[in-house]
Amino acid sequence: MGRFSHTNRKLQIIFILLNNMASEHLSAIQQWRSEGRIAVWLHIPILQSRFIAPAASLGFCFHHAVSDSSTLTLWLGEGPSRLPGYATHQVGVAGAVFDENTRKILVVQDRNKLKNMWKFPGGLSEPGEDIGDTAVREVFEETGIKSEFRSLLSIRQQHTNPGAFGKSDMYIICRLQPCSFTINFCQHECLRCEWMDLNDLVKTENTTPITSRVARLLLYGYREGFDKIDLTMEELPAVYTGLFYKLYHRKLPDKYKTMTLMD
Repeated sequence: MGRFSHTNRKLQIIFILLNNMASEHLSAIQQWRSEGRIAVWLHIPILQSRFIAPAASLGFCFHHAVSDSSTLTLWLGEGPSRLPGYATHQVGVAGAVFDENTRKILVVQDRNKLKNMWKFPGGLSEPGEDIGDTAVREVFEETGIKSEFRSLLSIRQQHTNPGAFGKSDMYIICRLQPCSFTINFCQHECLRCEWMDLNDLVKTENTTPITSRVARLLLYGYREGFDKIDLTMEELPAVYTGLFYKLYHRKLPDKYKTMTLMD
């Protein structure tokens, strides 16, 4: 697929095309088709937004926009466009910081909510940030508590979320182990923050449904073994040389990691 960047000469050619709008320049699109190109990507910096309207008159459509530029596309292939859409999900991560020695769980009440229910501290994951790192960062920013990632506990998927601009939403809760215990919560974000007995969190009605369910999951893991509830993480090499990814799953015994034949 043809891909044009505003940092190279190809975009200058596009700008000339958009400025003149003459029929001989429109033939460039036909030329791209004859060369076997099936799509054109046009990146327009915000200070050159005047080119968006001429591009639209040539058939370009918005694909996405970020803070300083927009990206438009023109499908040249047959049939409906097969270009991938932009991001359809946002990812939120919360940290359930549980101290096994005291059986206390760290909870907060958001300051800017209509209903001040107990919940786990958390927030949106940053681009390129691992799930566990998001949980640890958000917990520290909201409560001042340092912690370590232990496992993934649950994933909620929700569609057409008003808080996600109508996009789908993934909300992930991680089990964290505390490394400090003195609360210094962010008063801009939190109304209250405390270490609560896990049994009290299970019993209270002043909490969200997902917090209540995960509290019960933690109680089950505490009593019967966290191996029954944990999805642990392992880093594995990707198919692209030099890249790695993180895979979350129930713990796999070592003998099964190397097994090649079924007994």
